[in-house]
Amino acid sequence: MTSMFPKIFSEIALGPHRLKNRVVFGAHTANMSDNGLPGDQHIAYYVERALGGAAMIVVEPMPVHPATVLTRGNFRAGDDAVIPAFRRLTDAVRQHGTVVLQQLYHVGSHGDSDLSYHPHWSPSGGPSYHDSDGSHAMTEGEIEETIEAFVSAALRCRAAGFDGVEVWAAYGGLVDQFWTPFYNRREDGWGGTLENRMRFSREILARIRRRCGPDFIVGLTVSDEPGCPTALTRDQLAEIVARLDGDGLIDYVTCGSGGYFDYGSLMPTFLYPERLGAELSARLKAVVSHALVIAESHIRTPENAEITLGEGAADLVSIVRGQIADPHLVNKARAGRPEDVRGCLSCNQMCWGRRSRDYWISCLINPSVGREAEWGGDRLRPAERPKTVLVVGGGPAGLEVARVAAERGHRVVLAEASDRLGGAFRLAGEQPRRAQILDLIRWYETQLGKHGVEVRLNTYVEGADVAAFGADAVILATGSLPPETGFQKALPDRPTLPGLEKGKVFSAESVMAREARPGSRVVLLDETGGWKGCGTAWKLAEQGHEVLFVTPDPLVGKELQRTSADVPLRRTLKRLGVRFFTETSVESWHGTSAVLVSHLTGATQTVEADGLVMASTNTAVNWLALELAAEGIDFVEIGDGVAPRQAPYAFYEGRVAGMRL
Repeated sequence: MTSMFPKIFSEIALGPHRLKNRVVFGAHTANMSDNGLPGDQHIAYYVERALGGAAMIVVEPMPVHPATVLTRGNFRAGDDAVIPAFRRLTDAVRQHGTVVLQQLYHVGSHGDSDLSYHPHWSPSGGPSYHDSDGSHAMTEGEIEETIEAFVSAALRCRAAGFDGVEVWAAYGGLVDQFWTPFYNRREDGWGGTLENRMRFSREILARIRRRCGPDFIVGLTVSDEPGCPTALTRDQLAEIVARLDGDGLIDYVTCGSGGYFDYGSLMPTFLYPERLGAELSARLKAVVSHALVIAESHIRTPENAEITLGEGAADLVSIVRGQIADPHLVNKARAGRPEDVRGCLSCNQMCWGRRSRDYWISCLINPSVGREAEWGGDRLRPAERPKTVLVVGGGPAGLEVARVAAERGHRVVLAEASDRLGGAFRLAGEQPRRAQILDLIRWYETQLGKHGVEVRLNTYVEGADVAAFGADAVILATGSLPPETGFQKALPDRPTLPGLEKGKVFSAESVMAREARPGSRVVLLDETGGWKGCGTAWKLAEQGHEVLFVTPDPLVGKELQRTSADVPLRRTLKRLGVRFFTETSVESWHGTSAVLVSHLTGATQTVEADGLVMASTNTAVNWLALELAAEGIDFVEIGDGVAPRQAPYAFYEGRVAGMRL
């Protein structure tokens, strides 16, 4: 046991099991089912986290009834075909000394008819906050049917080799809805008094306990939404959990954050404080006498976990996105190597962001996520024949290919034209609250040093330099640059911005690099819908600039909707005084003013400004690739130098190129 994290690496009993440490890989939708069954992709994903040291894994939620199918990748509800398929998963996970459970859920009124083709069922027939549908008020017969559906699902879990189940009573799901007067307006024995509103959950938990046996772990997951007038307060949640604990119905309770009224904190991005679930876990830990308490929500790192456990806020911690980004986080912490942990960025781009579009999840900084079965986990095979590799460009693609190649045993030289690593990704790390990106770049610097990569900064590489170097393999990761034409995608018939020659037009990159002085009153045109424009506007506003935010999209941060960061981002910009001009473009620039044009009406308006900042699609810096191709020198081109895109694809192409060497 490492002395760095004594709380994490102390054992603890849960039911008949003794957990080898205090870290849980909590339930979340990986969306990897194959025709409703767990296949090789899904199994390998969880096995990698078990191999990486997690003491307990709670496999993603199983819909217990056809009314609650919510994603394309959900497992088959009410079908015994899942039993042998999940037996493969539980057998594989247990080989690594990991306790494995499955979460059972019913979303109540918040279903998805496109996927379920079933009416949403709820206590009193309220509206869905997932889509625009209403829901069906359950009859007593349907309540009984649903309770038995939970129990039948738990029995299938036991038959499949799971050590227990976690009943989902969080984020505005059906169990939570029965507890909450806003949702539960029934006047029969299932509503009204707290005892009646708890009857649904009591029946589910008691029947699972009775029919699955005393050695079967029964957990519960809850969440809170402080400040939401219709949600249960922490004191109300504490009373409910205390009653269930007092009756011996639960072995543990997991504490998350957010719900359908506070959706942003359900899967909190870097806009939120860390350890968001620790306050609720501390409140519940004070009222339970039997159940263990697990803190979840924005606990990303071993340090976060040790603090939470050390202050007595929880008995265990659930690190989800942290173990998505680095499945070996626990073992690295145990070995006293926290600096080797690839730190989650809390960006939600490829985990929640892909899930929100109903794809299987991955990770912006770790492309092995979801590809564990295909790539052999998040591990690298030594090269059969070590080579000398020249990597040109030190952005995300170049950093990843250099790391992977060197870790596999190749001799790597990384040439970067500027005086620091990171490329444009580093500029993103200069935006407010995005320092985790800078932490990641420091992680790469550490890894490159450990694996002997020779980093040459301030090294501008031309074709003759490549030929003279004589590398066995040349990797070009030369990146991209902002265009200097002022072209706007929303005005495709105008190749350049009228008035560009008047000056004081800057790229978002030049602002973040502190190369531009846009003046006190700034028009910021954002055609990307993401952090390039939004984060730059935030930075400018925070520095005291008056910012007029112009976008052809119908809302600011359109591309951030998939990550659930858009609402808190817009609140932040508004608090800082940023003015929004949506469905609008810049018709022309006059040096001291901009003419804006509405895409809805065609009307124009003139706004005074000291400078115009443009966040737009970049152009590839590929001249070296063209030169090498003309000279017949072999190379592999990756990242934005091929085509400007978002960071995940640069990391992916870097990983693939490094594995192929």
